[in-house]
Amino acid sequence: MELRQLRYFLAVAEELNFGRAAERLLIAGPSLSQQIKALERDLGVRLFDRDRRSVALTPAGAALLPYTRALLEGAKDLRRRAAEMSGSEPVRLGYVSWLPADLTARTSAVAQLHVDAWIAPSHTQAARVGDGSLDLAVCWVSTQDLERHGLSARLIGADRLHAVSTGDDTGAVRPRDTAVLLDKDTTSWSSWNLYAEHLAHDTGARAVHISDGGITGPAFFDHVRRSRRPIVNSPKGQTAPLPPDLVRRPLTAPEVWWTWSLVWRRGEVRAAVLAAVDALTDGVGDHGIHAPDAWLPEGDPYR
Repeated sequence: MELRQLRYFLAVAEELNFGRAAERLLIAGPSLSQQIKALERDLGVRLFDRDRRSVALTPAGAALLPYTRALLEGAKDLRRRAAEMSGSEPVRLGYVSWLPADLTARTSAVAQLHVDAWIAPSHTQAARVGDGSLDLAVCWVSTQDLERHGLSARLIGADRLHAVSTGDDTGAVRPRDTAVLLDKDTTSWSSWNLYAEHLAHDTGARAVHISDGGITGPAFFDHVRRSRRPIVNSPKGQTAPLPPDLVRRPLTAPEVWWTWSLVWRRGEVRAAVLAAVDALTDGVGDHGIHAPDAWLPEGDPYR
């Protein structure tokens, strides 16, 4: 029996729906069902009566639910107290271009969080966590990166991407009618290039290869002005003000999403690091990435 299985039991008991519980937990439905069955085997009782139409707690499940809540609260309190005792040890956090607005408020009670001054691309920050240069990072990461660097990840945020175009039309545009830029500099743009390749393949967006770093900044706007199609904006340019001759247009059919993960090393045992992970991801929903019309690339951990 594992704590995560108890969290899964609690989510299903509260939702009484495996699909909604899986979305809430950010795991695949079949995996959730398998973990519940494994928990039932370990406990020796059936927790749910379920068929194709409904899910209900069995008498045993209802009786064990308050004990489960108490155990999970106790584990959370234990981690919090341990983090307070080890609070003198700093937790090093790296990022790319986005951090939660309430970062300090979320972590001040459980960890001495130091935000690293080196702002680097997603693949670089993931590798730094893997080699121990950082304890945590907020970045875009693929399942392949998680395996390569021995990392765990939780969703911490998401950006719905848009397109930028000339003219006055601010209406929605389909990805297949846009262009997406891929830069020759793979040292800086490895993660974005991988993402953009999947976007072009899956939606029909036109892949345009460039070599001037124009994924963001003034060079990006120059590409938009020369393009006959709207160009998909990268997450690094999400909040940049647009020049007056350009407009922002929402992407639809499908909606295009970029996920931000909080990553840490598998097997991490330091209480302050684990407490920071819990504090930063507590209550984080799916941000809309599992909506019926949402698109995520192959290899995204939350697809």
